[in-house]
Amino acid sequence: MGKNHHSVSVKLGGIPMRICFRFDNNGAFFSDYTTEEKPLLVIDPSDEDVERIRNQMALSSAKNGMSGQKYRPDFIERNVLHSLVAEQLVSYDVLLMHGSALCMDSQAFLFTAQSGVGKSTHARLWREVFGDRVRMINDDKPLLQIRDSDVLVWGSPWNGKHRLSSNICAPLKAVAALHQAAENRVVRMTDAEAFSVLRQRAYQAISFERGMTVIELEKKILSMIPFYDLWCNMRPEAAEVAFREMASGLTRRMDI
Repeated sequence: MGKNHHSVSVKLGGIPMRICFRFDNNGAFFSDYTTEEKPLLVIDPSDEDVERIRNQMALSSAKNGMSGQKYRPDFIERNVLHSLVAEQLVSYDVLLMHGSALCMDSQAFLFTAQSGVGKSTHARLWREVFGDRVRMINDDKPLLQIRDSDVLVWGSPWNGKHRLSSNICAPLKAVAALHQAAENRVVRMTDAEAFSVLRQRAYQAISFERGMTVIELEKKILSMIPFYDLWCNMRPEAAEVAFREMASGLTRRMDI
């Protein structure tokens, strides 16, 4: 393991793996996802991986007007592990997606949008309206396991500022792109529109080869899962309208 003298066996996106790390608290970070299954891959960050992510974080900080911001080494390592896990899982037909995913009546619904639009708030409305029928899968970066006949949504420890996630999975029923509006309305996307959403919100691979695999996985998702535009306000009826329309599958589909 080199400098990464700690390791933990976890199961993410349905795939068992061994994760190597330097900082003790990063072992605790994965505590809800440990497994005794034999690992299929090993995530062992190099110094080059750490430097790559450190540079990316510095560029992002500068872009957001926070040049010179310092990050703790353990936090940088956690982001390195996130990048390497997402990259390696592509080869096992698992795709990380930026969004908020919940399980409702044993089916998963995933909401995606730019940061600040209200994904977490909308998911909270579902919990408030539907109560125990809803369980959060992940509030920031769920994992999509693409299989022959369906897509499973898995939780992950990278779960956003509210730290909402569960080590569970559920078959994906629908994906909705959120837009703020005064009135609640749901419209089925065309395949072209849905593909554009996937390209923006799904993991962007580091290598060219895995990048091509990502595109093939996205095409498989599109062949099985309906995508919707969800214009919504932040009142409880937004959750009621969204569930009724997406669960029924009867929402009108837009023409190209």
